[in-house]
Amino acid sequence: MIQNDIAGVLLVYLYVAILLIISEKLLDKYPEISRKFLHIMVGNIAFLLPVFQTKEVMALVAAGPFIFLTYLMSPHTPIKSLRGKTSAAGHGMGLVYYTITWTVLAYVFFDHKEIISIGIIAMSYGDGFASVIGSNFAKKRYEIYGVLKSYIGSFSMVFFTFIMSFVVLLYYNIEINLFVLGVLLFISVCAMIAEIITPLGLDNLSVPFIASFYYWLAMVM
Repeated sequence: MIQNDIAGVLLVYLYVAILLIISEKLLDKYPEISRKFLHIMVGNIAFLLPVFQTKEVMALVAAGPFIFLTYLMSPHTPIKSLRGKTSAAGHGMGLVYYTITWTVLAYVFFDHKEIISIGIIAMSYGDGFASVIGSNFAKKRYEIYGVLKSYIGSFSMVFFTFIMSFVVLLYYNIEINLFVLGVLLFISVCAMIAEIITPLGLDNLSVPFIASFYYWLAMVM
């Protein structure tokens, strides 16, 4: 049990370190690409969760420390050399909120790792690809809270949240039927609505919490 938890922590730390190296060293000249690469690829942590055997280790050792680390790399850090490293092209506290949600979900839903994964995937792949596709291919836009969003971006969020949530359930050996597909579609639409109406970058909190909560409500409760 202890060995599995240690392996899980090492895998998470190694994976995030690799992502940061790629993001900050190889993609440093392209801040928007760097930010979205990190935002999306962090979501693959969802597939490392089965290694863990103890919720305290997953939540407080594997996830929790990244709250502090991402804060140190935010615009609010007291260390000037690290200021804005992961958020120059986006919301200042976005990744901090991201790690807070992972920590909370890991502790609350440890016995149902697919629930944690649904929340992580909705924020990473769903919101990440919504931004990438919306920024590059949108022709029609609309404004919410002074922020421009696109119809194709919102549709992309529904699509990628649904597809990747389906992959997550296959990975966790959850039986797929029409009801489950309906739940995933409902969750994907709710995640998209949450992203649209949540202001100030707080969608990194609202989207994963809402996605995981509705899945729990429909499939576990």
